[in-house]
Amino acid sequence: MNCRSGCGACCIVPSISSSLPGMPNGKPAGQRCLHLGADFRCALFNDPRRPTVCAEFRAEDAICGSSAEQAFEILTVLEISTQ
Repeated sequence: MNCRSGCGACCIVPSISSSLPGMPNGKPAGQRCLHLGADFRCALFNDPRRPTVCAEFRAEDAICGSSAEQAFEILTVLEISTQ
């Protein structure tokens, strides 16, 4: 599955505990990553500073559902269950 255009759920919903450029303490759940552009694409996508957790994420039906709204719902449930 390819990332859904205009979604960005994976860059907003989950917390990221590793340091990111401009976010030395990571990113709290529900906070938009500083590197998520207005087009909902990662500005660090091909940058070696991109965190491993982000680079290893792969879009798939079980996580992303069939719409951006479903992706937000599924990722929210997963984030809550891993706290």
